[in-house]
Parts: sequence; C-alpha cells; structure tokens
Amino acid sequence: MGTKINRPLCVRYFMFMLGLAVMALGSCMAIQAHLGVAPWDVLNIGLTKTLGLTVGTWSQLIGLAVIILSYVLAKIKPGLPTALNVIFFGLFIDIFLWLGFIPEPVYIYQRILLFLAGLFVMTIGIGMYISPRLGAGPRDSFMLALNERMGWSIQKVRMSIELTVMLLGGLLGGPVSIGTLLIAVFTGPLIQRTIPFWENLMSKQYG
Repeated sequence: MGTKINRPLCVRYFMFMLGLAVMALGSCMAIQAHLGVAPWDVLNIGLTKTLGLTVGTWSQLIGLAVIILSYVLAKIKPGLPTALNVIFFGLFIDIFLWLGFIPEPVYIYQRILLFLAGLFVMTIGIGMYISPRLGAGPRDSFMLALNERMGWSIQKVRMSIELTVMLLGGLLGGPVSIGTLLIAVFTGPLIQRTIPFWENLMSKQYG
C-alpha cells in the first residue's frame, strides 16, 4: 500500500513557506527603500556592514542563536517549522536581494511608496505564515522563553527585545529611521487583519 498523503497538512506547509517568501520580499522592499527597516533587520544589516556575510546569512545565524537561548532559558525545543523558518527566511532574503529586481529608488516619493508597499507585503506574508498554526518562529519562541523566565508581560518582553536589537544594530551601522518606528507601530494592527483573512480562506477550502 502506498503512503497516504495528508493533503490539508501539505497545504498548511505550502502556505507557511509561501508566507515566509512573501514576508522576505516585503523586508527586501523596505531595505531597498532606505527609510528604515524592522528591528531584527537593523541588526542583520548592521552585522553585515561590520563583519561581512549576507543579510540572509546573519538572519539565519541570529535565528539559530535565538533557538539555543530559548532552549537554555525555558527548554523550548524547536520543531520542523521553526527550523524551516530559520533556514528559508534568510535564504529568501538573499535570493531577492541577489536577483536585484527591486531597484533602489532615486526620488523620495519613490522611496516612500516602495517602503509602504514593502510594509503591506510584509504583513501579508506574516499573516500567511502564521495562519497555518504550525508553530512559533525562533524570535517568537525567544519572546515566550523570556516571558516564562522573567515573568514579564508579552508586550514588555517584545518591546524590550526589539529595542535592544534595534539599538545594537544601530550601533553596528544598521538603518534606524522613521520607517523602523512605522513598522513597529503598524505591523501589529495590520496582521490582526491579515491572519483572520488567510485562516478563513484555508478553513473554507480545507476545513
């Protein structure tokens, strides 16, 4: 007898991987706009400028370090989705930047439009990769580990982590600008709308 394929699970993993790719595309659009990027990208770009390697490679290395810290702090073991997140999100970023099909804008209005489009695309990707509910990414696992270990609220832990990585990345030469603040402010409200959209879409098709 052949192995029965779990079609709904395959669809969930496909949505998860597609979401990572879309999220990486949005991140690259923000990078090319030069108006500021998300806090973790500030750190990745700062490390690239200071120590070399690619932005995607640093995303993978930081993700691996965060997984190890999460296990040390709260014994949170990474699953397959966490490993896929670490490997492919960084890989997608490097591929999109290497392909060079997102040109760097010349005029400020072009930079603003590219940044806003990147923010929108990024939140669509976040909604797509979270909606299958396959597990938390490495940075979210780290947030939960600190929440358990320190006893702080999730909001306080998240703000502390992102402020720390942003400041460290800025010291290393990462791009901290108005866009970084806009991403911090608007990502949460936007994904509150994109997650239910993708969850409802998948629910109607695959239960």
